Amino acid sequence: MTDPAANAELALLLEVAGTPKPGNVDRHRDLANLRFEHFLAGAVGARPGLDLAAGGAPVGEAFETAVEGMSRQSGGNTQFGCLLLLVPLVKAAAAGDLSPDGVAAVRDATTVEDAAGFYRAFEHADVAVADPPQGMDALDVRCGVDAVPVLRDRDLTLADVLARSEGDANAREWREGFPRTFRAAESMLADDGPMADRAARAFLDLLAGSEDTLVRVQHGPEVAREVRERAAGIESTAEAEAWADELVERGVNPGTTADLTAAALFVALERGAEV
Repeated sequence: MTDPAANAELALLLEVAGTPKPGNVDRHRDLANLRFEHFLAGAVGARPGLDLAAGGAPVGEAFETAVEGMSRQSGGNTQFGCLLLLVPLVKAAAAGDLSPDGVAAVRDATTVEDAAGFYRAFEHADVAVADPPQGMDALDVRCGVDAVPVLRDRDLTLADVLARSEGDANAREWREGFPRTFRAAESMLADDGPMADRAARAFLDLLAGSEDTLVRVQHGPEVAREVRERAAGIESTAEAEAWADELVERGVNPGTTADLTAAALFVALERGAEV
């Protein structure tokens, strides 16, 4: 495919189809209240926002539209973090520069209204987030639309907001030019076999490389460290499958790593990976 919005939708579908992705919904396992079909519906629902991004719409408008569409299924939040990464990548690809510099240009062009769209998106989905940094209580993303006047008073762009989101892996991608995303995409391109299987292997590599933000938020630093170390020690698909079942039973979900996997899939597809 050559359409960035179509490749982004496909990346969302391939991400959830990859297995095993320990602790995550995949084509072999559901969570208690979140099923494989919810992610399929979320990917399809997000497409209008991805189309907006590909068409040059502002980041905040495209992101909020994508999240609102994603949320039109009964499972809840399926791909909020994925979309936060995909929207700037789609814009960069549509502008002809899907590279760290291209994404940085998208980031640096964000406005206060983009930040407002980001906060409004939290009205559409229940997103697990850490407490805000000191002095940022008025800008807690859980305030949703109520924080928009503060954004405007302080003249904060979306790039400014994410620069202040310490400890969040997705915000770090924005700040640093998506380094983990591009590295994982290259590993997928160098791999072989079905793309969904390459994605599952890349997921484990990403998880072994850094603690997962969602695991840290929901379960604390010790569990986040344990999960990272365990991922680094997985040596076979059979081990990964068994660990996937264990994490589901424990309710431990490395969902931020899944976000990065979806973003990397998009880059790989844009760079010629075939399905």
